[in-house]
Amino acid sequence: MGSVSKESGLDLRGLAVPVYGPSLLFGLGKGAMLPVIPLSARDLGASVALAALMVMVINVGSLLFNVPSSVITARYGERHAIVGASGVGVVASVLCLAAPNLAVYAAGAFLMGVCGSVFMLARQTYLTEAVAPRYRARALSTLGGVQRVGVFAGPFVGAAAMELWHLRGAYAVSAVAMLLAGAVGATMKDLPANQAVQSATHEPTVRGIFADHRRVFLTVGVGVLLVAAVRASRQAVIPLWAEHIGLSAQTASIIYGIAGGIDMLVFYPAGKVMDVRGRRWVTVPSMLVMASALLVMPLTGGAVMLTVVASVLGFGNGIGSGMVMTLGADFSPDVGRPQFLGIWRELSDLGQTLGPALLSAVTAAIALSAGILAAGVVGLAAAAVMWRSVPPRTRGHTTSPGSGLGVATDRGETVRPRDA
Repeated sequence: MGSVSKESGLDLRGLAVPVYGPSLLFGLGKGAMLPVIPLSARDLGASVALAALMVMVINVGSLLFNVPSSVITARYGERHAIVGASGVGVVASVLCLAAPNLAVYAAGAFLMGVCGSVFMLARQTYLTEAVAPRYRARALSTLGGVQRVGVFAGPFVGAAAMELWHLRGAYAVSAVAMLLAGAVGATMKDLPANQAVQSATHEPTVRGIFADHRRVFLTVGVGVLLVAAVRASRQAVIPLWAEHIGLSAQTASIIYGIAGGIDMLVFYPAGKVMDVRGRRWVTVPSMLVMASALLVMPLTGGAVMLTVVASVLGFGNGIGSGMVMTLGADFSPDVGRPQFLGIWRELSDLGQTLGPALLSAVTAAIALSAGILAAGVVGLAAAAVMWRSVPPRTRGHTTSPGSGLGVATDRGETVRPRDA
């Protein structure tokens, strides 16, 4: 990935462990916990429907805490935010491990969402400041990719621990991983003070940042919401369609795992393409590939064809690794960056909630195949929005500061992708 900005005085090799290490560990802890959430809820007396909804409690925690996360990160700094979030993650894991009833368990799941919100926002803000703009997409794609590796490995580590401690083993793995993530994150170097922030005449607020940049949020931000909706839907469609065509749970898991493996393999090349060719070269193809796979999936009738289509779906998702974070970093201002990224994550989390809701609603009203087709149409819409709203080239490569690739705000300013 080369270098980082000379102004920061940081070496990328010095960032690898303190920044990417916590991402891997956080993903590992979350991956260990996710598969057993419905099972634990059932053990505590939840119905099947309520146990399934318990997974959404994590998303709700993240959705409700994105804006407070931006305030925390702006006030205390990225390093302290990451250490604090890791502590919350440990508490959340212990609550889930020792929960005597469903209410306490739900509180633990909610806190895990809060932890994830602060964690992701702080790391994205830190890398945006620390890494040279010409390497930004690779840095953020790697951030997303490393966490996916952790989420992929987490269930296997959790399964090994469950051999000793039943379901509690998964939460023990999560607690240890969160604790280690905080310890590694504490070694991050504080960034030099941002001169623009120091010279700002007023403290940025979430409301003010939204007002200044609402045109960005209503264009590229809408694309981000649609992207998140498609990505969240893909997690459900593979096992649901596998069951629909009569495949066993074990076969469905293998197909899901193959798709996840392909997803993990392509994050760094995709980041390089974004840095060298421009963001649109990845954002649009990623959505077109995922949309095509979803539109074709209802035509599959066996394990082989479903594996092929699921692999294409995984490839489309993998090449888009980090693109939402990269676009957020590109458009974020120097002053008020944490607040901007908090709103950005709010749009992404809203999409993650709405995507499965749309799939469920269309499936209930018509059929599963119609629900999957609806998700594919959302993917096509996301591609169209990204094509129209994302600049074809990033300013740091082939255009000058006066190139006009910016988006005018409602206060008469011009906000350009920060790639110079």
